[in-house]
Amino acid sequence: MKHVWQLALLVSLAVVPAAAQGQAAGDPLTAALKRQFDGVARNVKESAEKMPEDKYTYQATKEVRTFGGFVGHIANAHYLFCSRAKGEPNPNKEDFEKVSGKAAFVKAITAANDYCASALNGANDKWMLETIAQGQGASAVQVPRAAIFAGNTSHSNEHYGNLVTYMRLNGLVPPSTERAQATRPSQ
Repeated sequence: MKHVWQLALLVSLAVVPAAAQGQAAGDPLTAALKRQFDGVARNVKESAEKMPEDKYTYQATKEVRTFGGFVGHIANAHYLFCSRAKGEPNPNKEDFEKVSGKAAFVKAITAANDYCASALNGANDKWMLETIAQGQGASAVQVPRAAIFAGNTSHSNEHYGNLVTYMRLNGLVPPSTERAQATRPSQ
């Protein structure tokens, strides 16, 4: 029952017309998952690039991560989720939440985005619907690979919301808002 929302998401994605996704007509699920991941990956990377170096240690309260900590957390999660979906050991051996300096965080999120994108770029719906174990031991359940990718995108969007808040608290317009404002007609 825990993964009912993921199944509902998969079903809704599967009925999206392939032409609207810009991918082969035979793989609408993969096309939708890729488009969604590409969107949040872009938002997080552009946020990391836009935030000034001296704001990477900013945290709204002592109980939450720093801006850099959120970027590092998202990078770590990309490797965790996407290596699981690919069925391979996590290639990342570094805790990106603990790196320092803007350049290191931007490099980490760029590489993590590329790692997940490489899995999605070579995927198709048949592969996405194959089930793999999620969880450990007796609590492991079989889920479609697509659910792992959807979970990663959901997790990334959740934390992009944290980045948006931090940017706004520091007087910056988030990248997604900036793009939306650029496409609005002048009044």
